[in-house]
Amino acid sequence: MSRARQPPLVTGISPNEGISWTKVTIRGENLGTGPTDLIGLTICGHNCLLTAEWMSASKIVCRVGQAKNDKGDIIVTTKSGGKGTSTVSFKLLKPEKIGILDQSAVWVDEMNYYDMRTDRNKGIPPLSLRPANPLGIEIDKGRFPQKDLESLFPGMSADFTSENFSAAWYLIENHSTTSFDQLKMAVVNLKKQANKKNEGSLAYVKGGLSTFFEAQDALSAIHQKLEADGTEKVEGSMTQKLENVLNRASNTADTLFQEVLGRKDKADSTRNALNVLQRFKFLFNLPLNIERNIQKGDYDVVINDYEKAKSLFGKTEVQVFKKYYAEVETRIEALRELLLDKLLETPSTLHDQKRYIRYLSDLHAPGDPAWQCIGAQHQWILQLMHNCKESYVKEQKGKDTFLFYLFIYIYIYIPMLDLDSDVRPSPIGHLSQTASLKRGSSFQSGRDDAWRYKAPQQVVFVEKLTKLVVSQLPNFWKLWVSYVNGSLFSETAEKSGQMERSKKNARQRQNDFKKMIQEVMHSLVKLIRGALLPFSLREGELRQYGGWEMKSELSGQWLTHVIQTVRLSSESLTALEIPNDMLQIIQDLILDLRVRCTIVTLQHTSEDIKRLAEKEDWVVDNEGLTSLPSQFEQCIIHSLQSLKTVLDCRPGEASVFQQQKTQEDVCQLSIGIMQGFIDCLEQLSTKPDGDIDTSHLSVDVSSPDLFGSIHEESSLSSEQRLLIALSNCRYLERHTFLNIAEHFEKHGFQGVDKITQVSMESLKELDQRLFEMYIEFKADPIVGSLEPGIYAGYFDWKDCLVPTGVRNYLKEALVNIIAVHAEVFTISKDLVPRVMSRVVEAVSEELSRLMQCVSSFSKNGALQAKLEICALRDTVAIYLTPESK
Repeated sequence: MSRARQPPLVTGISPNEGISWTKVTIRGENLGTGPTDLIGLTICGHNCLLTAEWMSASKIVCRVGQAKNDKGDIIVTTKSGGKGTSTVSFKLLKPEKIGILDQSAVWVDEMNYYDMRTDRNKGIPPLSLRPANPLGIEIDKGRFPQKDLESLFPGMSADFTSENFSAAWYLIENHSTTSFDQLKMAVVNLKKQANKKNEGSLAYVKGGLSTFFEAQDALSAIHQKLEADGTEKVEGSMTQKLENVLNRASNTADTLFQEVLGRKDKADSTRNALNVLQRFKFLFNLPLNIERNIQKGDYDVVINDYEKAKSLFGKTEVQVFKKYYAEVETRIEALRELLLDKLLETPSTLHDQKRYIRYLSDLHAPGDPAWQCIGAQHQWILQLMHNCKESYVKEQKGKDTFLFYLFIYIYIYIPMLDLDSDVRPSPIGHLSQTASLKRGSSFQSGRDDAWRYKAPQQVVFVEKLTKLVVSQLPNFWKLWVSYVNGSLFSETAEKSGQMERSKKNARQRQNDFKKMIQEVMHSLVKLIRGALLPFSLREGELRQYGGWEMKSELSGQWLTHVIQTVRLSSESLTALEIPNDMLQIIQDLILDLRVRCTIVTLQHTSEDIKRLAEKEDWVVDNEGLTSLPSQFEQCIIHSLQSLKTVLDCRPGEASVFQQQKTQEDVCQLSIGIMQGFIDCLEQLSTKPDGDIDTSHLSVDVSSPDLFGSIHEESSLSSEQRLLIALSNCRYLERHTFLNIAEHFEKHGFQGVDKITQVSMESLKELDQRLFEMYIEFKADPIVGSLEPGIYAGYFDWKDCLVPTGVRNYLKEALVNIIAVHAEVFTISKDLVPRVMSRVVEAVSEELSRLMQCVSSFSKNGALQAKLEICALRDTVAIYLTPESK
């Protein structure tokens, strides 16, 4: 099997010779694909992988180890290529041994030497140090016993540093088998060593000759001067001679050295001045050093230098020092102003704020920089919040203007310019999509890239605003906490008592800071109210915190998203250990948002319920029901599920239904939802197709089966629709309304009994109206045909033939009753007894009335009447009621 890569090939090594631990560079081909691919490297048979550093596929750097051979190949082994070959070799040199007394560029350990007698290292005092091999030839130990040598040379020693050194003993012990030529070579080596020592001594003498010559010249000049002074002949006594000599010497010295002495005085004064400058150069260089360190940002160095200068020269009376110290104070004052500007600069991190406050504290800045910083941060946060609102309000107005002109362009100019085009954008479809988007139908819980383009501006604004407050307020709160506990100040401030003064100021300003936090919380809440709950603000507050164009209110889904955002912000602020009384206003906002979300969701649910009429397909199942009751129940369940997170109470939150007004509003809305569906049923059952109210469908006319579903089952008669509606009403009363009531109770709704009672009463009234309407449609024709049928053919009860059977009018009535039974049975079996009982009752009542109107019966007439009455009774006996009997 062939390898994926060629085996490594070493073509060069630099250097190609050296001692152990020499650093070499190996070059070649296919030396590996990476550090992990290199698995083996040997030089002269020694493994050098531990010191190998892979550089590239053609270069490796390593150190030569203690090789086994003097000369050998360089073998590289890799995972990808296997074991390689080498075209070059490396020569290992033996390290040169340096004698203890030899000159060397490195330090030789004098405590370790080689003991030739014992062939091992041994530590000896420096006085007994000697070279290991003075002859310079290879030592060949003889086999002579040590005791024989001691007896042969009594009192002597083989140690050449000993006073009793014996050369014969040394040669017998170390060179007994050495050839004569090698011994002659040893003599030459000894001569070289002697010459080398002599040359070295001579070199040291040559190097010091100049010094010797200068000393000799100086001594000669002194000697000549003394001889000249000693031979001078001067008259007078010895004292006079001495005086004259001294005077002449003094005058001559003054003349010769006056200029020199003047220069000396000047030099002394200059030297003294330089000494002063050198001694106090810290102060003289301090102004310039301060400027340089300020430019570099090394404020700690400046502060340390200033403290040092203040302690040394703060109370000096020397004018020069006072002048320079004044310059220092001027620059320190400029530094205080610079640091204060940086401290009040926004935005800035908490770390920088603490640092600048500490600097100003160490510089003993006037006032209270920490409190100034807190005030600046407070104003900056408020400004950020209002700027955020203004930017989003302007953006909203800009979008509205853009959409207006886009609408004009699409729906006015394009139709005018393209009248012959078959494909045109549908204004109705566009409006329906826009309205659907405003209701939040396209809202997704997942944040895709287009989320901000789908979300209303108010929602994006609230998220941005809360994120801004949550990101800025923690640093603001931590700055206050640090201000209170004194951690803003350094040890210098603590020693000077400034920390205690600051703590005292902090205790006095607690109420002021509390007002700052409350102002931030109020601004946050009012800005959110201005965007989402403008009706909850006063007129003056609305001008300051509002300004949004509220064309349509946000849907419940968007309000749910906003509530979640505000809740997360409240939890983040609570984690800062801010007192609950300062955050209560946010809890009030969350409660109002939850209430509003519940109201809006129920209102939108009511609108959706009204649009269920367009979804009725009139397709019945085995129980005579359409999909409408199920759709109604699912719509309400889905609405309540969307409110679950809103209605559930988080820690510290109150129930949505704690206020009586909220309970009443929710109860009325719930009743309205139920009543809306009841009206929807009545509308579908009683009005013709063309009379169905579609005024509320404008927001959803883009649905492809809007009108198609209404006219899909146009073959159904009005009576059949009444039966289907009656079947649906029966199911609603027995199942759907009860299930919905359970869901209301599950989600904590108040007044569920009232909602159920009112809804049931309204449903029963509709059911009764539809039932009476159907009975009127079916019973009236049958009842109306009885009287003409009885007296058809001028029939007379007083004069009639012998009865031969039931007459046709009754047969026709029974056939019509059977047809009603068939129609009802086809729709719903459960409705058959109810409908048939009323139909039979109506027919019985009419027949009874007609019989009572007969003045007299003949015998045959009485038999005929009884026959027909009994026939009717026996035929519909199963549906007889006490009244019909």
